[in-house]
Amino acid sequence: MRRPARLALLGILALGTLVSCAEEPGATGSDDGGGGTGKVAFLMPDLASTRYERYDAPLFRKRMGALCKECKVIYQNADSDAALQQQQANSAMAQGAKVIVLDPVDSDSASTIVQTAHSQGVKVIAYDRPVSDKPADFYISFDNEAIGEAIGRSLVGHLEKKGAKGGLLQVNGSPTDAAAGLIKQGIHTAVDDSGFDVLAEYDTPDWSPEKAQQWVSGQIAQHSDHIVGVVAANDGTGGGAIAAFKGAEVKVPPVTGNDAELAAIQRVVSGDQYNTISKPIRTVAEAAAEAAHQLMEGEKPTADSTLFDTPSRLFEPTVVTRENLKEVVFGPEGVLKTEDVCTRVYADDCRRIGIR
Repeated sequence: MRRPARLALLGILALGTLVSCAEEPGATGSDDGGGGTGKVAFLMPDLASTRYERYDAPLFRKRMGALCKECKVIYQNADSDAALQQQQANSAMAQGAKVIVLDPVDSDSASTIVQTAHSQGVKVIAYDRPVSDKPADFYISFDNEAIGEAIGRSLVGHLEKKGAKGGLLQVNGSPTDAAAGLIKQGIHTAVDDSGFDVLAEYDTPDWSPEKAQQWVSGQIAQHSDHIVGVVAANDGTGGGAIAAFKGAEVKVPPVTGNDAELAAIQRVVSGDQYNTISKPIRTVAEAAAEAAHQLMEGEKPTADSTLFDTPSRLFEPTVVTRENLKEVVFGPEGVLKTEDVCTRVYADDCRRIGIR
């Protein structure tokens, strides 16, 4: 297995009943789009992150539409319910889906979805999060271990530069998410020998910002002035950590994140959050659509590594701080606009770091 070292952005809100799959045309593409027909399911894991509604699903649909004008995309979000995601997968297969693009709620139990799909001749692409116990046909993601290492090293370097003395809180992702486990490994690689002790560590159920906030609040009460930084595995848990410090009316230390969600970018602009990870969703969403189309055509997508015994394609992440935010977030691969970020509340902060 090639050691992970890479990363992107944000969510999709299922309208109507989550159990019944919404079937939509694959979005109008360019005039030279490919032919073919078929159905592909795009099954996302939760509503805690905004990325699926705003970015992943629209970008996936658009690229599928360009590749296959007559193909239909069945989209659903399981809202952190593994049993519901199983029902949604079964429903998609009953509707004739030939490929399932799956971002699993639970990386272990998702093996049942893969096994059921394979028994019916349906291909499965693991998306963003791997399926740990049953190899999917393909895996597309940013390098999650590298994400953890990158945000951790960025924070440690910043604290060393400031001459900080004290310890860290480590707020990991969901214990049922294998990708969260990889991020956690990467964080430990960065911080274990850094000279900054990990005062306490927490695996956040369902990536819940509220649960992260509650846990960090308890640690503030226990460790008070000894906390010099928080390594949070994504923007939601990072936002929860920041809210805990503000609720305790104490200074917010540098806090990490991951996903470059709009709210997190605004926190980086204002100085409330130290960093996040830019994972251009267009990169993985379009790659997933291309792989799905290849599998529908009986072709094998090209892998650059193997992860969890699955042929994989892993993309490089980028750490975002105030220093490079303008270039990364608003560059050619960015999906946010200055008017999205630099609202009235953040206008002065944007000007201070050269964003206009």
